[in-house]
Amino acid sequence: MKGQLGGVAPISIEAIEAARKRIAGTILRTPLVKLELGRSGPEVYLKLENLQPINSFKLRGAANAVAMLPPERRSLGVWTISAGNAGQGVAYAARQAGVPCTVVTIETAPETKVNRMRALGANLVKASFDACWEAMERRTFPGVPGTFVHPFDDDDFIAGNASMGLEIVEDLPAVRTVVAAIGGGGLVTGIASGVRARKPDVRVLGAEPETAAPGAVSFANGRASEFEGWKPTFVDGAGGKSVFPRMWERMHRVVDGSIVVSLDELKRSMRLLAERARVIAEGAGALGVAAALSGKAGPEPIVAVVSGGNIELETFFELIGSVRM
Repeated sequence: MKGQLGGVAPISIEAIEAARKRIAGTILRTPLVKLELGRSGPEVYLKLENLQPINSFKLRGAANAVAMLPPERRSLGVWTISAGNAGQGVAYAARQAGVPCTVVTIETAPETKVNRMRALGANLVKASFDACWEAMERRTFPGVPGTFVHPFDDDDFIAGNASMGLEIVEDLPAVRTVVAAIGGGGLVTGIASGVRARKPDVRVLGAEPETAAPGAVSFANGRASEFEGWKPTFVDGAGGKSVFPRMWERMHRVVDGSIVVSLDELKRSMRLLAERARVIAEGAGALGVAAALSGKAGPEPIVAVVSGGNIELETFFELIGSVRM
């Protein structure tokens, strides 16, 4: 499959605008709200993608990618690889299209995400993190039929994500910095493509946990790189072992870098969101906020993307209860 892939090109504003119209009946135009931090804090606004029907931004890209499949390929059914959020997005879009969906899911995926994928009608095949990561590069998995929808390395998926960037600059024309989590890179690349199509001078940054920050390593090295010492944590929706070369080609053209945050900073941001904004964010969902509050994000106003809220409540309470503000 790898040899059949086309070259990497920038996501055009025409493709983004078309995607926005295509998915308008499926996704929610999420609100942008100010995070009240008092006089001592930076000016931060929250893009609340945790309010999407699947509680994650992944519905944007999945809805566009499934809609863009030729009918003969879509009719074969679709499948993807996911820790839970992309799986929900593809399953949701497949259900709307009336076709079957299979998700190869990481065996450590939280039960709340597993249950939601099943509820959306997805057939689940569990595999190790390494097997899933390798399958995303190969775009095949033994015994799984249908048409593969890549959860980030796909122009149509990224164009759907990019619709968020247009919303941000329309709702906050004065925005100077946008920060979003890096997992595979499709979120931050999409947002940057949308934002910079309208406001080229806005700074766009990724955010990663200290235990899995291949984006930061790649920016430091100037090439797609692996992260040594990768560790699994509660941040299941972001932080891979490496940046795929194709994603690096897309990302480094439009993204300015990546901010690395500690797990305690992340937990405190999850708690802050709950206390100040009554927002429940999963680990990956709070990465942008942690980065925005780190003092490393740069000019204000800053938009922090709350990319998802799919977390078991018991786990959420345990995490936010383990840190003090």
